[in-house]
Amino acid sequence: MRTENLERLSYPTAGINHPYYIEYKYLFADLRDAISKYAKGDVLDIGCGNKPYKPFFEGKISSYTGCDIIQSDRQLVDIICPATDIPLPDNTKDTVFTTQVIEHVADHRKLLSEAFRILKPGGCIILSGPMAWEHHEEPYDFFRFTKYGFEYILSETGFTDIDVIPNGGKWAMVGQLLHNSLRSSCYGKKSVKAKILKSIYFLFRLKWIINMFFTWLDNFDKDYSATLNFVVVAKKPNA
Repeated sequence: MRTENLERLSYPTAGINHPYYIEYKYLFADLRDAISKYAKGDVLDIGCGNKPYKPFFEGKISSYTGCDIIQSDRQLVDIICPATDIPLPDNTKDTVFTTQVIEHVADHRKLLSEAFRILKPGGCIILSGPMAWEHHEEPYDFFRFTKYGFEYILSETGFTDIDVIPNGGKWAMVGQLLHNSLRSSCYGKKSVKAKILKSIYFLFRLKWIINMFFTWLDNFDKDYSATLNFVVVAKKPNA
C-alpha cells in the first residue's frame, strides 16, 4: 500500500549547492523547452504530485488537471486514480504530461495506452524517465529506459514523431551518481565511517565542487552514450 501525503517536489529550482543540482539542471531545462514548443490547450498531468511544473505551462494552455495514485502533501491532486485507469473520456486532452512516473508503473504500456486514449488526435505527450538512478520509492520502482526502449514502447502504442532527448551526458550522470553514493553512505547511518564521510562531504564543500566540476566536464566533453534521464515528446496521429 502506498503511503498517503508523501512529500513531493514543489518548485522546479535547485542552486549550485543542491545535492540534485546536476540532475535538475538538465531535466528542468529540457522539460521547459519541450513544454514551450509542444504544450497547448487542456493538459493532463499523470502522476502530478504537487504540480511543480505547472508554472512552465503558464500563458500556453487552457486548463491543467493532475491525477495521481495518492494525494500529495500539499493536497494538489485533482483525480485520485492509477495511471493505468484514468476516469476521463477519450480524445479530451490536447497535451499529456508525465515526468519521472513511468518507472514506477508496473504496467507502463497501459499508462501509455491511457495517455494515447485521452489525447485528442494531433495532441502530444511530453514525458520523462530515468536511464540511470538507484532504487527509489521502493518497492514501487520497476524500470529504467534507454533511448531505443522509449522509441519502441511509444511506437508500439501508436505514437509518431517521437523525439527522445538525453538530459546531459555521461559526465553529468557520473557526477550525480557520485553525489547520490556519498549521500547514501553518510545519511541514516551512525558508524564512524559514515560520520567521517559526512564531515568530508560538508567541510570540503564537496557538493559545490562536484556540481561545478562535472557540469563543466559534461559541457567540455559532450557524450550522450549514457545519461541520467530522457525527456520524450511524441504525437498522437491526426484522425
